[in-house]
Amino acid sequence: MNDVTEFKDISPTTLADLLGREQVMDIGIRPLWPSIPRVAGPAFTVRCPPGDNLMLHAAIHRAEPGSVIVVEAGDVDYALAGGNVCAVAQRRGIAAFVTDGVIRDLAEVREMGFPVFARGVIPVPGAKKAIAPLNGPVRCGGVSVDAGDIVVADEEGIVVTPRAHREQVLLGARKKLAKEAGESLDAWEEAHRTRIDKILTEGGFED
Repeated sequence: MNDVTEFKDISPTTLADLLGREQVMDIGIRPLWPSIPRVAGPAFTVRCPPGDNLMLHAAIHRAEPGSVIVVEAGDVDYALAGGNVCAVAQRRGIAAFVTDGVIRDLAEVREMGFPVFARGVIPVPGAKKAIAPLNGPVRCGGVSVDAGDIVVADEEGIVVTPRAHREQVLLGARKKLAKEAGESLDAWEEAHRTRIDKILTEGGFED
């Protein structure tokens, strides 16, 4: 089992505990319908200027199967993609789109079940004029993302693991999950209350 496959078994909650706030995208980027399954894959990064979606459309033919296409969008006034683009991406094995922009044809995309995490929906299409490099550094949802970073996304949020730290994060996640699996709620409650009471006492709190 490769590292990216293993990341699919780790929730964004666990990853956020390990990586901190700076690796978690802001709450404006959400799954566009309920029950989108968790996705995990290496980032294929795209930058689109305001009003233009050319490079996302180029990316779907160049990203490897299993990739999560991460888009730094220039605005939320023009759709980056619609039903046909998502259908082709799905056919090519792309795991998901994650963008700080918007899409259109939501009913079609929802029906086909292609995972999209975005800021919303608008029916206005963008232009296809601006050529830019693919797989360069981008900023999406407040997080800096490089090509090959591991993106994990579900209804809890979107967390980016820098590729240089993937082994360290996997090891930490396995240890954390193993500890949680072996701890009863009673034991957790006792430790939690002890910790909270200690903080309150040290802070001068009185019942």
